[in-house]
Amino acid sequence: MTGASDAVAAGRLTAYEIPLLDGDEPVTAPLVLGWTRALAADGTARTDASVMGIALVRVNTDTVRPAGPTEGERALRVLRTLAWPFVETPPSPALCGFLFTGPDRLRLYLAPEEGGGPVAADVRLTGAVTALLGALPSLVRERQRWKPDRAAPHCVGAVDLTDW
Repeated sequence: MTGASDAVAAGRLTAYEIPLLDGDEPVTAPLVLGWTRALAADGTARTDASVMGIALVRVNTDTVRPAGPTEGERALRVLRTLAWPFVETPPSPALCGFLFTGPDRLRLYLAPEEGGGPVAADVRLTGAVTALLGALPSLVRERQRWKPDRAAPHCVGAVDLTDW
């Protein structure tokens, strides 16, 4: 269901009925989100159906091209993975902060136990993000990768992983 952030009345919301199978294959969550992004961005619900007073759009997935995630959504994926991973032990190194440094760029401040302070890791939000996040704990602990960054007084070194 989508609508304005303050929408609570049924007449101000739209529900999308999206098939959960594409042929014989299950539809993935990123694909469902992409279709929903594309439909919600259009802003006009073309429907003559409703459910509980909410406009109901039956989505024909053959005609809707999924929209990609926004930069904010990509950043949230990275931050969520580092700050709240699905593991029993706390993440190491711990995420201390972050800073958007440009389009498709994010600076992560991580605190390896043996580092003497936070280490900045510059990453891209697109590309092999899953592989990078898996390797990130090892990469930021490799002191030979650390470069001084006088513009960032909050860290003991910076690691450029934008081309990793």
